[in-house]
Order: sequence, then structure tokens, then C-alpha cells
Amino acid sequence: MSEEINLLIKHCKKGNPKAQMQVYTLYSEAMFFIAFRYLKNEEEAKDTMQESFLKAFSKLDSYTEKTTFGAWLKRIVINHCIDELKKKRLETISIESYPLEIIDDDNWDFEVEITENMILSTIEKLNQKHQFVVKLYLIEGYDHSEISEILKIPIKTSRTRLRRGKLQLQELLKKQKDEARY
Repeated sequence: MSEEINLLIKHCKKGNPKAQMQVYTLYSEAMFFIAFRYLKNEEEAKDTMQESFLKAFSKLDSYTEKTTFGAWLKRIVINHCIDELKKKRLETISIESYPLEIIDDDNWDFEVEITENMILSTIEKLNQKHQFVVKLYLIEGYDHSEISEILKIPIKTSRTRLRRGKLQLQELLKKQKDEARY
């Protein structure tokens, strides 16, 4: 499959519209779901996904086979989503107002009664800057150096936001669980 993709990409680099359409067909559904996960609006997700493809096709010369094409495209989609959310006026807080902490990112254990859907829906309730880092780390699988590059924040800030997002997520899930008991 990767050889087929690489051949398609070579044709896309030459401006072949049929190859571009094939690449779009192969990746559009997955990229739409990624955009929708961030934007929460079907039309905005479609627009952002399509604009991301246009950007990707115009920047194909910068694509190298060090990563898969899908991972490269996913990063473009996520960055575009973040830009769109920033246009809507993301709350920004100076880094000086937060002490930086380095913590263990690997412990994401939740109680057995908490479902994946509960976790995903609760992530949406987090402060947006924490939500971005939690999604990129937990759902998309990026490490802190990649997150810092995507969000243009220091690695320490990524770690701090992940820790705070994790604590906030755990607290919200605990409240939901406690409310469900009554």
C-alpha cells in the first residue's frame, strides 16, 4: 500500500488531478473525522479538511518519506483546525502566570465504570488550551516535542497543560460519577 501511495504522491507532485483525487478519496474521511473532533461543526470540519488538502497539494514538495503521507496530512489538518479555533479567539494566558512542572504523563488510568465515550465527551469540557494538549497527546498520540511544535509552545508548557488537563479531566469524571450515584 505504501508503494502505491508513494507513486500517487509522485504523480500529485507533478500536478496530476486524477492522482490528487485518488489521494483525496483515500484520506478525506479520516481527515474529516480529525477536523470534526476539533471543530465540532460538520460544515466547518468539511471546509477545513478541504482547505487542508489544498494546502497539502500546494506544499507537496516539502513532504518527505520520513513519515507516512497520512501522518503528514494529519498534522496539516490539526494545525489548520487550531488556526481556525484561534480565529474564533482562543483564550491565551501568559506562561509567566503558571509555574512549570514536569510530571509523569503515562498514568492515564480511570475507574472501570468510566467508558471511553464518557472520557471523550468530558475532554470537550476542558479549558481549550488543555483540551488541545490532551487530544494531541491522548487521542492523536503525539509526544511533547511534537505538541510543542504544533501549538508553538515550549515543551515544558505542553507538559504542564497536559498535567492540568489530566487533573481537570479526572475531577470532571469524578463529579459525573458521583452525580450518577444520586
